[in-house]
Amino acid sequence: MKADVLLGLQWGDEGKGKIVDFLTPKYNVVARFQGGPNAGHTLEFDGIKHVLHQIPSGIFHADTINIIGNGVVLDPIIFKKEIEDLKAYNVDPISNLFISKGAQLILPIHRILDKAQEIAKGEKKIGSTLKGIGPAYQDKYARHGLRVGDVLQEDFEDRYKQLREHHLNSIPENLVGELDEISSEFLNAVDYLRTFQIVDTEYLINKELSNGAQVLCEGAQGTLLDVDFGSYPFVTSSNTISAGACSGLGLAPTKIGEVYGIFKAYCTRVGSGPFPTELFDAIGESLQKEGHEFGATTGRPRRCGWLDLPALKYSIMLNGVTQLFMMKADVLDSFEEIKVCTHYENSEGQTTTQFPGVESKDYNPVYRSFKGWQSESKAIEDYALLPAELKLYINFIEEEVGVPINLISVGPDRRQTIVKDSILV
Repeated sequence: MKADVLLGLQWGDEGKGKIVDFLTPKYNVVARFQGGPNAGHTLEFDGIKHVLHQIPSGIFHADTINIIGNGVVLDPIIFKKEIEDLKAYNVDPISNLFISKGAQLILPIHRILDKAQEIAKGEKKIGSTLKGIGPAYQDKYARHGLRVGDVLQEDFEDRYKQLREHHLNSIPENLVGELDEISSEFLNAVDYLRTFQIVDTEYLINKELSNGAQVLCEGAQGTLLDVDFGSYPFVTSSNTISAGACSGLGLAPTKIGEVYGIFKAYCTRVGSGPFPTELFDAIGESLQKEGHEFGATTGRPRRCGWLDLPALKYSIMLNGVTQLFMMKADVLDSFEEIKVCTHYENSEGQTTTQFPGVESKDYNPVYRSFKGWQSESKAIEDYALLPAELKLYINFIEEEVGVPINLISVGPDRRQTIVKDSILV
């Protein structure tokens, strides 16, 4: 068997949580392969709205094995709160949640370092979520970080104190008190973490595949935030592309099957960094309002703009996407005109279909306009019943990118999901 990968193709917030939850009945295993509590995967079903940050989105399905892979950075404090919040929904994650010994720990000092580094950048700040993600990954690659497996060692607390002292001189004195406030909470959360199944998940996931299990690898953030291929330095600290599923779970490249690429019918971005199709007018405000575009993790308003085809093609290329899922098509229901960026043009009249990334300030997006459908799509369950203008919009995107759009989301609830191709069911 091969593992399928599901990931975002834009700047995150594409709606991955909903789709993982929707697809989970098809899978025996759901595994997170990178990122940490900077992720916010929102699930809505049966009148419930829940946001997951570190726990895989298959957790609401009792028969599904959920894995937090070695590529994840885990904050024990946030983990404990997430688990306790699940109890209200009668979810018992003790039996079906497995955590990699190799996942890195986010320590209180990492949160403080994140805050201090962002303050020091001033106007050049990258828009960090201040969850300690970057400093935790820095320690990982500097080879003196602590991993989840270390909590099982007798000298863990001594090693924790040593790493804390190592970083103490790097933070302003006015933040030391804040660090002390959360240190005891952290150690209590570590005790809680020890009650879970902490294993070598690379063996677990490969064994499940060998036994014929259907495995879904869940990515966080989005392709355009990848530390290598995103708009650096305005990126996250991990590899968000499909290759990250291999290094973040211990899977060989030959074990990757379908790659599901999630994208919104328009674009959004949280935090700083280039965003070529961003709208600063009433249309942008309407997208934000209609799409309820506020960060699931930070609550920050998302910047909004039209769909960017060069960026989408770039992400499809990097990930080897085999199927596309379009999210939030219903947000465009009321618009008279909808635009799509097809290419870019600079001040000298030169055009390019390559995504300009950090050089986007030198290029202006060139748009193609479409007539809006101006009818409600939220209650539609059959692709054939979608407005003709919406189907034209979908067909145009498919032809341009060369990959089929097999699923269209027309609302936040798992029931508001239209499967266009039977390959998904």
